[in-house]
Amino acid sequence: MTLTAEQVQKDLDNLPQRYKTPDVDCLIQRYVKQKADVSELRPYILTHQQFHRIYFYVSLEQIKEADRRMSFIHENLLFSDWWHTDQLIRYVRDLDFHTAMQYAKEYIHSEDPFIRRWGYVLFISKLCRGHEKEILQLMHNDEEYYVQMAQAWLIAQLAISEPKAVYDWFPNNGLKYNINGKAIQKICDSFRISQDWKTEFKKLRPELKERK
Repeated sequence: MTLTAEQVQKDLDNLPQRYKTPDVDCLIQRYVKQKADVSELRPYILTHQQFHRIYFYVSLEQIKEADRRMSFIHENLLFSDWWHTDQLIRYVRDLDFHTAMQYAKEYIHSEDPFIRRWGYVLFISKLCRGHEKEILQLMHNDEEYYVQMAQAWLIAQLAISEPKAVYDWFPNNGLKYNINGKAIQKICDSFRISQDWKTEFKKLRPELKERK
């Protein structure tokens, strides 16, 4: 069953007047059960917000293998904001780490800031556990706010399981305070990092602030 953009828009129009994401997700579940082909939505996903979610979710829910899911995402690197980028994290958490690294090393040098963001946030899951050293090596200065926030988020995620490794990495990481400061704030905001470690990370701020 191939769905056209017109059919999907008609289904969206039939939802409650002020429908929310859960309403769209119910529609997505219906399409998945029907094993719908949503490929005809692709030309519209950057201009129609709900089409983006439907296109990726319906397609990825029908792909069971993590490497094939990642291949699909790689062939459809079409992001217009952070939300539509981050919603795909759930689909790559079972990916082989070394495969993920190969993709990430390419993405973080993309001209598109949201593809660069994807190169970091794809590790925000169990995928990053035990690989803090390799992942921290991906970090480099980036002037784009949404990329910096992704880097900070990932650094804080790594600090949950390996606080000492992250702490030891900070002083000589070469990053500007725009990134380091955001990362320490994310660490301090985490409920999964001890207060003692938060205190130690805060002590790094004066030295790191000297980097503009």
